[in-house]
Amino acid sequence: MVKPVAIIGQIVLYGAFAAFIGYFSTNPIYRQIPDDVALVKLSMSHLGSRECRKRTAEELAKLPPNMRAPLDCPRGRSDTKIVLELDDKPLYEVIMQPTGLSRDGVGTVYKRFELKAGSYKLAVKMNDNLVNPGFNFVKEAQITLKPAEILVIDFNPDRGGLFFQQGRATQH
Repeated sequence: MVKPVAIIGQIVLYGAFAAFIGYFSTNPIYRQIPDDVALVKLSMSHLGSRECRKRTAEELAKLPPNMRAPLDCPRGRSDTKIVLELDDKPLYEVIMQPTGLSRDGVGTVYKRFELKAGSYKLAVKMNDNLVNPGFNFVKEAQITLKPAEILVIDFNPDRGGLFFQQGRATQH
């Protein structure tokens, strides 16, 4: 037979445990970033270019018929250089190296920057073939960041190369 004191004790303990869990599921309030700060995230995966050369007629004649590709392309890919500038001052520079044993995979970078909310001139420059000097992709824009806003910098050839995407951060 269960004693009434044991039942009441269990109810009190389970209630206290549920109140403890309930309180700490919503408090203290967690903030990823301070209230007056915005985030800029560089998040990119990209295949570097390959340096292909055109084979001469003599080279093609020496090859078996099933191997006569007009271009000779090495398997490995170039490193990719990315430079971020904020208000015409360098903010970040990275060289993404291709992954894989043969250096033929994608290079990946993820970096986040916390900036005070405000207006900035942001420039992103990318060169995916380091044999050629300069940058073959450049995106510059005057951006206005609001508190708790996130700006993502990414690359998509279908969207014209480098692009910026702004959105609000959800804070709990």
